[in-house]
Amino acid sequence: MHDQTSSDTSPIDWTDLFDQVPALPSPKERWTVRRKAAVIGAVRGGWMPVEEACSLYNISVDEFLNWERDIDRNGIPGLRSTRYQIYRDTDVRRG
Repeated sequence: MHDQTSSDTSPIDWTDLFDQVPALPSPKERWTVRRKAAVIGAVRGGWMPVEEACSLYNISVDEFLNWERDIDRNGIPGLRSTRYQIYRDTDVRRG
């Protein structure tokens, strides 16, 4: 275990922290699977609360939770709106 001492005053490298901030889409851009995944990553990474993301992007919490479910079940391709019917039908057959 490392003890913090007064001689341990190394500066914080803020560039490392800001390099980790996800690149979020503009609220006016149309949704793509990568943009949806970026918002999910920002919320899951603690960069923004789900309520803020929903307000900023004008989506409901239910829609966001559906995105999370889809990415957890089917990966990024599961976020495609055109694939929704196929994945939903597969889930019904599994149930």
